[in-house]
Amino acid sequence: MKLVRYGKPGKEKPGLIDADGKLRDLSGRIDDIGPKQLAPASLAKLAKINPTRLPLVRGRPRYGVPFSGTRQFIAIGLNYADHAAEAGMPIPSEPIVFTKALNCLQGPDDDVMLPRNSVKTDWEAELGIVIGTRARYVSKRDALAHVAGYTIVNDVSEREFQLERGATWDKGKGCDTFGPVGPWLVTTDEIPNPQKLAIWLKVNGETKQDGTTKTMIFNCATLVSYVSQFITLDPGDIITTGTPPGVGMGFKPPQFLKAGDVMEVGIEGLGVQTQKVVKFKK
Repeated sequence: MKLVRYGKPGKEKPGLIDADGKLRDLSGRIDDIGPKQLAPASLAKLAKINPTRLPLVRGRPRYGVPFSGTRQFIAIGLNYADHAAEAGMPIPSEPIVFTKALNCLQGPDDDVMLPRNSVKTDWEAELGIVIGTRARYVSKRDALAHVAGYTIVNDVSEREFQLERGATWDKGKGCDTFGPVGPWLVTTDEIPNPQKLAIWLKVNGETKQDGTTKTMIFNCATLVSYVSQFITLDPGDIITTGTPPGVGMGFKPPQFLKAGDVMEVGIEGLGVQTQKVVKFKK
């Protein structure tokens, strides 16, 4: 299934995308797509619904984050060897884990706002893992059984804040609007192997990133298992899994975002998200 939440910010309704790519309203069946609905039994019940019997949503409503109730937005750094090389950093021996602030979460096509005093805002196309059942000290073998589905994340990053303003990355990762997620949550039955997905990003129509999840250093099962050794993951939590090469700071000279730029991010089977970059607003 391709599950969505659509409507004005804070007033999103649940929906799904049918076989013809049309948006159907789920609000007559469930009140939201949150932790309760991400459980395996609940997803199985939703999967039995005939989409053609659901109301068709007209027009082009805004998409929000395709699920609610996120408690933790966990990110993985330098998880593609070729991206580590372009960043001039060694390949990590264990996953690099950091967090993105929850208040940076936003819909997939909402504007991305440059932070005040930003000079090096950058893009990062990433595969997002969405947890469906609590994961605590899970094995690699069992890890993906705790996953509800997958989505697209643009891990927008301010590189000066991240790399030149102290030892931690978090302050360059959690600025307002720096976490576009969606458009869809695609359940695991449609993505049987998350390590075989093409992933790309364009800025102003020019391809900057063109990779595949098969070149991850640590695969999705490893990441869920690893993070669960330190942080209990609950339904609705996100792990964003790192980015392939082609980020702005890797170009010579570096390329960073400016107001008016448009980013497009796509992952095979997971749709496309688009953001316009805008100036800082109070």
